[in-house]
Amino acid sequence: MVTAGTTALAVALAGTAVASTTGFGRDQVGQVTDKGQVISSDQYIKPIGDRLVLQKGKIMSSTVSPDGSHLAASVTDGGMAMAIVDLKNWKVQQYIGNNAAADLKIPGNDVGQEGPTYSPDGSQVWLGQIDGYRKFTVNPDGSLANPTFVAIPADGAKHSLAAEAVFSADGSTVYSAVNGQNRVVAIDAATGAITQSWATGNAPRDLVMSGDKLYVSNEGGRVAKPGDSTINSYGTNVVANQNAITTTGTVSVIDLKNPAAAVASIDVGLHPTALYAKNGAVFVTNTATNSVSVIDTKRGRVVQTIATQPWPEASVGYEPDGVTLTDDGHLLVSLGRANAVAVYKYKNALEPVSYVGLLPTDYFPAELAQVGKQIVVSNTRGVDARRDTTAAGHSTHDTTSSLTRFTLPDDHATMKYTKTVFDQNGWTKGSAQLATDKGHRNPVPVPAKLGDPSTIKHVFLIVKENRTFDQVYGDIPEGNGDPALTQYGENVTPNQHALAKQFGLYDNTYDIGTNSAEGHNWMMQADNPEYSESQAGEYKRTYDTENDALGHQKSGFIWTGVQAAGKTVKDYGEFQSIEQKPAGATWQNLYCDTLTMRSTGAATQYPIQVGSAIPSLNDISVPGFPLFDLNVPDIYKAEIWKKDFEKNGPANLNMFWLSNDHTGGPNSGPAGVADNDLAVGRIVDEITHSKYWKDSAIFIAEDDSQAGLDHIDGHRAPIQIISPYAQHAAVDSHYYTQITLIRTIEQILGMKPMNQKDTAATPMFGAFTQKPNFTPFTAVPNRTPLTEGLKDPPPCGPDVPAAQNPLAAPAPSATVPADQQAVAAQWNTWKSQQLFNAPTAKPDTAAPALMNHFDWYEAHNWSMPYPGESKIVAPNDVPGAVIPGNDSDG
Repeated sequence: MVTAGTTALAVALAGTAVASTTGFGRDQVGQVTDKGQVISSDQYIKPIGDRLVLQKGKIMSSTVSPDGSHLAASVTDGGMAMAIVDLKNWKVQQYIGNNAAADLKIPGNDVGQEGPTYSPDGSQVWLGQIDGYRKFTVNPDGSLANPTFVAIPADGAKHSLAAEAVFSADGSTVYSAVNGQNRVVAIDAATGAITQSWATGNAPRDLVMSGDKLYVSNEGGRVAKPGDSTINSYGTNVVANQNAITTTGTVSVIDLKNPAAAVASIDVGLHPTALYAKNGAVFVTNTATNSVSVIDTKRGRVVQTIATQPWPEASVGYEPDGVTLTDDGHLLVSLGRANAVAVYKYKNALEPVSYVGLLPTDYFPAELAQVGKQIVVSNTRGVDARRDTTAAGHSTHDTTSSLTRFTLPDDHATMKYTKTVFDQNGWTKGSAQLATDKGHRNPVPVPAKLGDPSTIKHVFLIVKENRTFDQVYGDIPEGNGDPALTQYGENVTPNQHALAKQFGLYDNTYDIGTNSAEGHNWMMQADNPEYSESQAGEYKRTYDTENDALGHQKSGFIWTGVQAAGKTVKDYGEFQSIEQKPAGATWQNLYCDTLTMRSTGAATQYPIQVGSAIPSLNDISVPGFPLFDLNVPDIYKAEIWKKDFEKNGPANLNMFWLSNDHTGGPNSGPAGVADNDLAVGRIVDEITHSKYWKDSAIFIAEDDSQAGLDHIDGHRAPIQIISPYAQHAAVDSHYYTQITLIRTIEQILGMKPMNQKDTAATPMFGAFTQKPNFTPFTAVPNRTPLTEGLKDPPPCGPDVPAAQNPLAAPAPSATVPADQQAVAAQWNTWKSQQLFNAPTAKPDTAAPALMNHFDWYEAHNWSMPYPGESKIVAPNDVPGAVIPGNDSDG
C-alpha cells in the first residue's frame, strides 16, 4: 500500500516560490538573507529551533544516552572521531580523536556509517571503526574515558567495517553489523570474544531489536542468485542492472531465541539505511527509492510503504536517512537532500499515515531523536564549510556539522513551515516542463521547455580537478577575486585567462562536493548519493564510486538520460575506473609521443586501455583516452581526443576528464596546471575552428574546489561556458552551481532531470544570447615549462615555453631559495611517498592541508608562507596535517 498523502499539500504549495537560481540572484555562499543562509548546494538554510554548530567536522551518525543527558556523535574531516554533546547545557563537552587538540586521544579517526552506541545502563559507548569497535567507559559527568579496542578481524581484503551495534537488554552481548563481511556477529561485551555469526544480505548497516528478533538493513540488497545481473561492491557481487544500479533492498531478521534458525529476509525499497522499532513496527528508510517501509513484526512483512516525495515534480533525490516515532504519534523522517524533516500522523502499522508537512533543518539532516519534549536533529553538514579558522580564506574542508532542537509544532504550524522548505529548495510548479505541442518553435540556445529545439547540437563537458576561483582567477581585476590567494594566475593558465576575456568571467559559481569522490558524482548524477555521504568517515568500502554499485542513484547518470532523450554520447575518461598502460608509457615518453603526434599526425606509440565497471559507460567510451592519471600529460589526452574528433566527429554529449590541474604528478604543481591549461586551450581551439562550432557549447568545470583557499567560500570555483551563443567579454556574478550547469546541459539536449536537485535548478538562461558570435578561439602557448620539476628529463628534451607577457606576474621557477632548500627537501621526500604520484595514481590520497601547503610553496618559489601563516613550515608542522587524505590507506 503506497501512501500518497503528500500530493495535495505539495500541489497547493507548488508555484509559490521562486526557482532556486533565479531566487538567489547575486547572493553569495555564507550570506544571510531573509530566506536564510546561502549554502553551496542551491539551497538556503534557516532551521526551526535552536542550533549548535560543531566546528570539527561532519557528523556521520549520533546516539542519545539512555538518560537523555548527552549525545555521542561520530565525526569526520575535522581531525576528530567523536564528539560528546551535553544536551542540558547545549554545548560540546568533549572531542575524541587522533589530534593534539583532542580532549581524549585514540589511535585513529576512522568511523563507520552508523553508531556510536550506548549500553542500556549508559556506562559504555562503542564506536564502530574499520576493524572493530573502540569501547569507552562513561564518566559520571557524561564524558568518556578508558578507550580499548574490540577487534573484528579483516577477512582477507575485506575489513569488517563495523557499522551499527546493538546491546542485548541485559548489556552482556553486543550485536554488530559487520558491513564489509556481509554478516552480523554477537560479541561478549566483557571479553570482546565473538560468540555467534549470521550471514545477512549485502552491506548490512543498521540494526534494531524488537522483542526477540534482530532486524538488519542490507543496503546492497539480497545475495545474488545464478543468472542475476551483478556489479561488484567491496568484493561482493551485488544484484544490479547494466547501469550499475542496485535493484534489490532487504531487511534480514535474526531470531535470537533460536539463533541456529535460518535468517529470514524481507524485501523493502532500494538502499535501506536507518531502522527504528516501536509499538510492534519496524520502520525502514529506503534512501534510493525515497520511501519508508513499515514492517509489522507480528506478521513479519511490510504492511505499508510511505512515500517521502513531497514535491510532485520529482520522485528521486530526497534521501530519507533517519526516522523516529514520537510519543504523541508523529512519525518523523529526515530528508537529507531536502534539508527537512517530513512529519506524518501515525496510529498503527496497518492504518495509512497522513502527511502533515515539512520542517526546515540545517544542511543534510541525518539522525533524529526525541529527548523529553524536544526533537534533536543531527545535521551532517551543519552550516556548510564555514568553520572558524585563522586562515586567510575558506576551504571545502572547513566542514561543520550541527545539532538543532525544537518542540514539535502543531500540525497547522508545520503546514506553514512547509512553504519555507519549498522556498529554500526552489521547488516550483513546472520546473521541468516538457514541450507537449507539436507546433513549430524557433530554436533557441537554452529552450524554456524540455524537448523544444536548441540551436546547440553538440555539448562538450570538460571536468577538471580541485581549483578554487581565487587560485586561478584572483588576478583578474574585473572579477571578485583576491590576488593574495592567486596560485596559478595568467602565466600558469594563459588559456583560461584568454577564455575568460573572450567568453566571460563567472565569479559566483560553486562546486558542491568536498572532494573528488563527491565532485564526480555531482557532475555525473547531479547528486552525491547518501551512500557516498555516509562513507566519508572511512572511505574504506569505496572512495570513488565509479565501480561501486551502491554509489549510484536509481534514476541513472547524465549519459543514460541523454541517451533516453534520443541523443548520442561519447566519453573521454570521465567516471572510468580501469586502466592498463603498455611498457614504457612514462610521463616523459608520453610527452615526447605527444610532440610526435602533433608534428607528424602519427598514432600514439603507447596505446592505453581503459574501461569501467558500468556496462552502459563502456558502450560509449572512446578507446585509448586515459582516466585520472597524473603520469599521463593532459596534452597527450588532447591529442587522443583530436584524432577521434577529426575522424568520427562529436556526439551530442561529449564528456572529458582532464585531471592534471590536480597537481602531484611527476612534474611540478605549476607545470601540471599549465599542462592542463594548454590541453584545454587546444581542445577549445580545435572545436571552434571546426564545422561543428556553429552549433556547439563547451562547459568547463572543476569536479570540486578542495585544493586551495578562496576569500568568498571554499566551494567557489572557476567555470567557463564557450559557445557562439554564450555571452562574451562580460562578468557574470549570478549565483550558479554545478547543479545549474548540469541542468543547462539537460535543457539544451532535452534530457529529463535526474532528481529533485537538478529539477529545481534554473537553467543558466542569462549566460546565453540569441545573437551568435562565431569568432573562434586560438590557443595561446604555455608560459610555464611543462617539464618543470621532473627528476629525469624527457628524451626529446625539456619544454621551452614562449616568451612571457612582461605585464603579467612572473611564472613560477624551479629554483628554490638557499634558505628554504632544507625545508623544500623535506617536502619533496613527502611527495615521493604519496600514492598520487605512484605508478597507479589515486586522487586525494594526501592529507588536504599538506597537499595545499606543498602546492602553495611550490607555486610561489618557496618564498611565501601559506595564507594566514607567518612562515614556511615542514610537513610535520602543518596545522591540520593529522586529517588524513580521503582515499588513504594511512
